[in-house]
Amino acid sequence: MLDGLGAAIASGELAPGAVLRSEELQERYGASRTVAREVVRVLETMGLTSSRRRVGVTVREPAEWNHYDPRLIRWQLDGADRPAALRTLTELRSAVEPCAARFAAIRATPEERGRIRALAVHLQRTARARDLDTFLGHDVAFHDLLLSASRNPMFAQLSSVVAEVLAGRTGHGLMPDEPQPEAVALHVEVAEAIDLADPVRAERAMRDIVEQAREEIAAAVSSNLGD
Repeated sequence: MLDGLGAAIASGELAPGAVLRSEELQERYGASRTVAREVVRVLETMGLTSSRRRVGVTVREPAEWNHYDPRLIRWQLDGADRPAALRTLTELRSAVEPCAARFAAIRATPEERGRIRALAVHLQRTARARDLDTFLGHDVAFHDLLLSASRNPMFAQLSSVVAEVLAGRTGHGLMPDEPQPEAVALHVEVAEAIDLADPVRAERAMRDIVEQAREEIAAAVSSNLGD
C-alpha cells in the first residue's frame, strides 16, 4: 500500500489538495485500518500528506515534500516524469560530489584511502566482465565511502540519494550494456587522487564522472523516447 499510494502522489495521479479518507484508502488497497494508518503516518513523515480530523488525508504541495527521502526518489524514477527527476538529481550530484571528493582527498584516513583504491579495482574487473549487478554494488559503495570520507555529515547523508540514482539508472536500462571505460578510468583517477591527497585532481575527476553520467542519461532517455 505504501508504494502504491506514494507512487500515485509522486506521479501527480493524486494531485496536491486531493483529500482521501481512511475508509477509501482501505477499500482502494485492500488494507486493514491499522495498515492504512501506518502508511499515512509514514507519508506524513515524508511531507507528502497531512491529516486532520473530520477532513481526512490531504496531499501536500511538492514544495513541502522531503525530496531527499530515498523512497520518494524511487517512486519518481519509476514514474513517467523520470527525465525531470534524473535531471534534478544529477544537478544535485554535480553540486556535491566533486566537493566531497576534494575534501576526501584532504581528510580520508589511510584505511579509507585503501578501501577506495580497492573498490576502484573491483569496478575495473566487474566492468570488463559486464557484471552490471556486481558493478552497481561496488559503485554504490565507492560513492558512499567517498561522501563519508569527506568528513562532512551533510554530504554523508546524501549517500542514500546517490545510491537510488545509481540503482535507478541500472534498473531502468539507462546504463550502457558495458560500463564505459572512460567512466571506470575516472573512478580510478579519483581513487588515486584521494590516495595521493591531491584535492584538485580528485575534484576534477569526480566532476568529469558526474558530467559523463549526465550525458549518458540524456542519450539513453532520448533513445527511449525515440523507440
